[in-house]
Amino acid sequence: MKKIFLGNEAIARGLLENGCSFAASYPGTPASEILSSFLQMAKAEKTPATGEWSINEKVAFETALSVSYAGGRAAVSMKQVGLNVACDPLMSSAYTGVKGGFLIISADDPGPHSSQTEQDSRMMAMMAKIPVLDPSTPQEAKEMIGLAYQISGEFEIPVMLRPTTRICHSRQGILLKEIPAPSLASGFSKDPQRWAATPRYRFTLHLQLNQKIEAIAEKFGKDSFRKILGSSNARRCIISSGVALAYTYDILQELNLKDEITLYQVKMPYPLKAKALLAEIGSFEDILIIEETYPVIEMQLAMRGRIKGRLDGSIPPQGELVPDVLVESIRNFAGIPEGKKGLIPGKARRPTLCPGCPHRPAFYAIRQALPQGIYPSDIGCYTLGLNLGAVDTVLCMGAAISQAAGLYYAYRMNGEAPPIAATIGDSTFYHAGIPALINAVHNGAKFILLILDNSTTAMTGNQPTPGLEMLADGRPGKAVAIEEIVRASGVQNLTILDPYQLEGMIQAVKEADKVTRSENGGISVIISRHPCLMNLSPSQKQKSYGLEITGDCIACEICYRDFECPAISLNPQSGMARIDQNLCSGCGVCVQVCPQEAIKRI
Repeated sequence: MKKIFLGNEAIARGLLENGCSFAASYPGTPASEILSSFLQMAKAEKTPATGEWSINEKVAFETALSVSYAGGRAAVSMKQVGLNVACDPLMSSAYTGVKGGFLIISADDPGPHSSQTEQDSRMMAMMAKIPVLDPSTPQEAKEMIGLAYQISGEFEIPVMLRPTTRICHSRQGILLKEIPAPSLASGFSKDPQRWAATPRYRFTLHLQLNQKIEAIAEKFGKDSFRKILGSSNARRCIISSGVALAYTYDILQELNLKDEITLYQVKMPYPLKAKALLAEIGSFEDILIIEETYPVIEMQLAMRGRIKGRLDGSIPPQGELVPDVLVESIRNFAGIPEGKKGLIPGKARRPTLCPGCPHRPAFYAIRQALPQGIYPSDIGCYTLGLNLGAVDTVLCMGAAISQAAGLYYAYRMNGEAPPIAATIGDSTFYHAGIPALINAVHNGAKFILLILDNSTTAMTGNQPTPGLEMLADGRPGKAVAIEEIVRASGVQNLTILDPYQLEGMIQAVKEADKVTRSENGGISVIISRHPCLMNLSPSQKQKSYGLEITGDCIACEICYRDFECPAISLNPQSGMARIDQNLCSGCGVCVQVCPQEAIKRI
């Protein structure tokens, strides 16, 4: 039977079809739907397989890994920058190995479309010395899970599956198999020399790991390298993997090059059976390697001069390898004259916070209260506070707090610091902000921290946070209140309010600045609490107003330029502002923003 699935749904189905008993994740695009789909399918099939949204990727990794220690099949999923957070257990688990079978799904984002970096998780797998599989379609991603668990179980090693955005978020008719009973934990066998190895014994574990990698390359390397196009007369060949392979296949067909260029697929970019691969391609005059994003295959082959790819610039060293990019590279490789350039795209509309988003009045209040301030921020929807001029730095998860402290220390050395107002979301605070806050309090930093609590992980699809009494599969859980964590971290000045009360929010920020600057001041925390409007259940309970703009409007542009409400724009006919009722959420905050009192509630 076939069913049309999103790539992430296909991966979830593959986990269940191969006996995965436990999956953990922290939401991050493009990987977010994997865990939610896994839990939904497990519930529908009435299997005991379970999972959790963990507080961050490191915790997710360690939790799932321990299920495999006890003999169960487990998986952890995340986006590529999440793998950075889990890097510590990743490197160590390659040494200790696993028991039941452990799969790491790291979804890369070439482009990038929704990430800070376009790093290549295959490089992390190569650094950790674990096998990595690179699917070119959603169906292949599902099929590779069986191979991944086979390798993991036989060699007692973590195995990585590395889909990319175009695999995760494309749809395909997926061939379904029966879902068996999950491979449950058989029991943890104590072996301190392995599971709790001292540095001296880690040398032995490293030796064993190297032997495993050589054996995996020997056993699976040949089957992971296959010819999919080309004739015996071809003088050139292309080696590719992942979704770039699918694009390359189509381009060779469209340019009628299938008899002139042989195309090979690499399913397992690391470890390569390099000698066998080199023997296979030794007769070709020219060789081009197409892979996203780093030259992982290219570096392992190391045939400088004959091989073209990322390293010599034949393939662009950055950016997504979309068909428009690849067709020119393939034309150049084949010696075909340059084709017509594609249409120049129009100017894209910049992303903006949703109409009625509670983060908008919070950022507006910061700017009104502290116009000369410095505004470190973090990863999430609220990064779009850039548009309101209330975000100055965005580094990585949790960095807003650490950077606010660092900025304070930098200015303290030269005198009084300017106002510093950091912003961080509720999910991000749980993920990586708590240690940073404790550190800043302990070391005497002085700044304002606004925790923008919309009671969900909004940017990645409204997954629950630890602040809610709900677990990943809908069961009740113990809520952990942000305010209790803040107080336990040593913060003395804490305020909780609704950002829709704009004047109150402005005054709270001003008061927090005074307290922070006082002799015994420290960090002042404001929890800006209002549910995300995309989370329908709580948003349906809030008041909603009909709004209109009266003739008192003078087109000062504050409502649609400074406040940046996407439901308000300039009416070129009347010269006044206008409200798009199809976009307006009816939050009514614009009534408080307008200095002319020209916006009225109906």
